[in-house]
Amino acid sequence: MAGRVSIRLLNSLVRGNVIFRNKKCLRKGVVLISRCHARSLSSSSISATQPDLSSHLAGKTYADLYELSVRDPETFWGSIAKERLAWTKLFDQVTDCDLSSGEINWFLGGQLNVSVNCLDVHVAKDPDRVALIWEKDEPGTEERITYRELLEMTCRLANTLKSYGVQKGERVAIYMPVSPMAVAAMMACARIGAVHNVVFAGFSSEALACRIQDAQCKFVITCNHGVRGGRIFDLKSMVDRAVKSCPSVRHVFVAKRTNNSVPMGKLDISLDEVMVGQSPVCAPEPMDSEEMLFMLYTSGSTGKPKGIVHTQAGYLLYASLTHQYVFDYTPGDVFGCVADIGWITGHSYVVYGPLCNGATSVLFESTPVYPNPGRYWETVQRLRINQFYGAPTAIRLLLKDEENWVKKYDRSSLKTLASVGEPINHEAWEWFHNVVGDGRCPLVDTWWQTETGGVCIAPLPAEPGAEILPAMAMRPFFGIQPALLGEKGQIIMGNDVSGALCISQPWPGMARTIFGDHQRFVDAYFKPYHGQYFTGDGAYRTEDGYYQITGRMDDVINISGHRLGTAEIEDALNEHSDVPETAVIGIPHEIKGEVPFAFVVLKESATENQRAVVEDLRHLVATKIAKYAVPDHFLVVKRLPKTRSGKIMRRILRKVATQDTSNLGDVSTLDDPSVVSEITEAHKRYRSHAAKK
Repeated sequence: MAGRVSIRLLNSLVRGNVIFRNKKCLRKGVVLISRCHARSLSSSSISATQPDLSSHLAGKTYADLYELSVRDPETFWGSIAKERLAWTKLFDQVTDCDLSSGEINWFLGGQLNVSVNCLDVHVAKDPDRVALIWEKDEPGTEERITYRELLEMTCRLANTLKSYGVQKGERVAIYMPVSPMAVAAMMACARIGAVHNVVFAGFSSEALACRIQDAQCKFVITCNHGVRGGRIFDLKSMVDRAVKSCPSVRHVFVAKRTNNSVPMGKLDISLDEVMVGQSPVCAPEPMDSEEMLFMLYTSGSTGKPKGIVHTQAGYLLYASLTHQYVFDYTPGDVFGCVADIGWITGHSYVVYGPLCNGATSVLFESTPVYPNPGRYWETVQRLRINQFYGAPTAIRLLLKDEENWVKKYDRSSLKTLASVGEPINHEAWEWFHNVVGDGRCPLVDTWWQTETGGVCIAPLPAEPGAEILPAMAMRPFFGIQPALLGEKGQIIMGNDVSGALCISQPWPGMARTIFGDHQRFVDAYFKPYHGQYFTGDGAYRTEDGYYQITGRMDDVINISGHRLGTAEIEDALNEHSDVPETAVIGIPHEIKGEVPFAFVVLKESATENQRAVVEDLRHLVATKIAKYAVPDHFLVVKRLPKTRSGKIMRRILRKVATQDTSNLGDVSTLDDPSVVSEITEAHKRYRSHAAKK
C-alpha cells in the first residue's frame, strides 16, 4: 500500500555531484554519478546504493533487480504492486499476456481506484502538503493547491459529473489549458470510473471533433478561455464549433479561466457555479485493474488518429515507479515537468506519476520565452524546482539566446535535468548540462511513447558511479527487454549493431489497445515482428551495450544501399555553433534511390554568412558520418513547421522538397500554419537560384 512505503524506498538511489570529462570520440563527454554528495538525506539512506522497491526485493543491486525484472516479471512486479498501491481487492494473478495477439493483462482480479492512490492516501497522512503549483502565464502569480484542496475539488467535480448523468465507462473529453481544474477533471473521471479523453487545448475545432466522434464522448469539459504567452484564446468557441458535428455530446461543462464572459448554449453548464453546491466528499468507484482509465490520441498527422487506451493498475504503477527512479525524485522535491497535460508526458509526469508518489508537481501554463527567454530559469529560481523535464525543441530554441538569460537566475535547487519527445542532439545536451545545470546535474535523455505509458530507456536508474553518455537514452528500465531486429525479422545479437527497436516482453505500463480497433493495434505494433512490440524506431546498440535512438524507421534514408537515420545526420549538423536546429528528410534520386535534404535554421548572427556555414555543414557530416551522408540539398529557413507540442512535421517538409504542395493534408495541428508558405517561398528561391547555375 502506498501509505506503507518505507523511507528507504522513498530515499533510495542516492545521487549527487557529477563530473564531466571530455573524450575524443563520437560522444563528447561522460557524466559520472557520484555517491559523495548526500544532500538532505539521512546517513542511513546514504548507504542504500540500490533501489529498495519492496520488502521482497530489499538489498538487491540494480543489476540484480533488472535481471530479475526480465527473468521473473511476476515476482518482480507482483511484490512491488502489493506494497506500492492501495488496493480495494488484492489481485490474484500478476500477468496474462500474449504479444502475438496484443493481449495484455496485469494484476487480474485486483480492484483499486486511481484517484485514491493519488489523493486520499496522501490526505490521510499530510493533508496540507502542496500537490500542485500552478505556474500561470504571468510570472509571479503562481497558486499552490494542497492535497486536501485537490481532493475536495475532485470530489465536487465528480459529484457534478454524476449529477448530470456521467456513468462508469463513458468517455469524457477534456479540452482545457494546464490548470488545477484540468487535473481535477482527470481525477474526477478516475474517481467515478469514467474514461477521460484529454485533447490538447491548442488543437483546432476539427481535430477536437474528430477525437470526440471516434471516442463517442457524451460529455466535454472545457474553459471559457486559455491564456498563454500573453495572449487569450477562446476555447469555448472552438468547442461550440466542434460539438455541432458531434451528436453524441449531451453536456458541455465550462470552467472559468478568465473573467470574460462567453456565449452559453443549451448544452452548456457553468462548472464553477454548479460545483459550489456539490458535496466535497465522493465515494470512489472500485475499478478492476484492466478497466479503462483513459484514452489519448496520437497526433493523427497521417491517417485516422489512434485512440491509445491505458488501464488502471499497471499504468499507475509504472508511471509512479519511473517517476521516482528515472528522475531521482525524493520526498519534498518540487517536480517541474513543463509538458502540457494534453500529451502523454503530462499525463504520466505532471499528473499520475507525481501525485501517486505524493510529490509537488508544477503546472506550467506559459511558454519558454514569455515574457523573455529567461522564463524557465526564473521559474526554477522562484519555485525552487528540483527536477526539470523539458523538450529538446525548447532547449534548442533557448540556446540561441545569450547565456545570461540562464545565469542571471539561481538554479542551485536543480538536481536532475531531463529531456523528452525526441532524441536530443549533442549541442543542446551540452548547453542544457553545462549552462543550465552548471555541469553538476545528471541529464537523462528519456525514450518512450504514448503507447509505452512511461519511460522505457533512460540513463537512470543505474549502479552508483555509472556513466551517463551525452545525447543517449542508454539503459532499459526495469522490465524492459529491448531487442534489435533485422529486415528479415531476425534478432540481431551482439553489440555495435543497429536495427528496428522492439521490446521482447510485456510490462505493466504498456497500452492495451486502440479504442474500437484492436486489429489495428495488433497490425501496427505486434505484426511487423512476431512476438515483439515494435516501437517504430530504429536504434543502435553501442559496444558497451547502451541504446541510442536513431530515429523513426520511416525516417531512415536508403542512399545507394546504405541505410541511414535522418536523426544521425541532424545530430552532426546541429553540432555547428551557428545552427540551433535542423530537419533532414529523404527525397527520391534517379541514381542513388534517395538523398538527404536538409532544412537548416541559422542563428541571426550567421544569416549573412550562409554559404560558408553550409560548406562547414557539408564537412561536418562527411567527417562525423561519411561523404555519402552529406545532404544533396541545404535550404536555410527561419523556422521549421512544428505541432503545438513541438514536434517537427516532416510530412510537410517532404511535400515542399518534392514540389508536391498542392495537397499538404491536415495542417491544423501546426503551431503557426503560415510557416508553410514561408518555407515554400524559400524553396522556390532556392530552386530558381540552382537553375541559374
